[in-house]
Amino acid sequence: MSTEGAKRQPKYQRIADELRDAIQSGRYQPGDRLPGENDLMAGHGVARMTARQALGVLQSEGIAESRKGAGVFVRSFRPLRRQGIKRLAQSQWGEGRSVWAVDTEDRTLVVDQVSVTEQGAPERVARVLGVEQGDPVCVRSRRFVLDDKPVLIATSYLLASLVAGSAITQEDTGPGGIYARLAELGSKPVHFREEIRSRMPSTDEAEQLKLSTGTPVMLICRTAFADEGRAVEVNEMTLDSASYILEYAFDA
Repeated sequence: MSTEGAKRQPKYQRIADELRDAIQSGRYQPGDRLPGENDLMAGHGVARMTARQALGVLQSEGIAESRKGAGVFVRSFRPLRRQGIKRLAQSQWGEGRSVWAVDTEDRTLVVDQVSVTEQGAPERVARVLGVEQGDPVCVRSRRFVLDDKPVLIATSYLLASLVAGSAITQEDTGPGGIYARLAELGSKPVHFREEIRSRMPSTDEAEQLKLSTGTPVMLICRTAFADEGRAVEVNEMTLDSASYILEYAFDA
């Protein structure tokens, strides 16, 4: 970027760029405290709001995180690389492995909140599953935590008549998870479709995922299809965008 172009940047952006460069160069290491608002005001001759905006930029990018009463720190969490195609291969869940094993490598993933209920299908879900709105569906809601950081909340919808009496209606679905159990029920997934979009989180989502102010979420809606294009699961996922790298590798 030219010097003239840099001068046209808002002051808060220039400060954020300097801090980002310092982090990337190793001057500030993961877990280090960044200069606070007072430090930035004195060092750059700016107003408090400008200093606050500069730190907010780094937080929204997932580079830094605010700790109440302590300041803003370089984020030490290592992003999770979500391998969108490899993780759904039958060689994973078909052999009793979790789809998460591809993503987490040697890190420990914990499902710290699970609820399984039977509810009436919302219109958007009923349309995909090919049933009437209000028809009974099994609803599985979970929160996933990695390295003590909530990274994902997910809700799966499956036809209650299909999964009745199976481990899918239990908190622990067993080796291979939902897809292995669907295969045992004669509804093995053979095709998946994922739709991805992004937005700012709701208040509830921000609280559940412990998001820094200004951090957006990624929404992934996955539909699993059995033979003849029959939809057997709709999974709505909300991801902390600063915690993920979405990777899709496939042949030309």
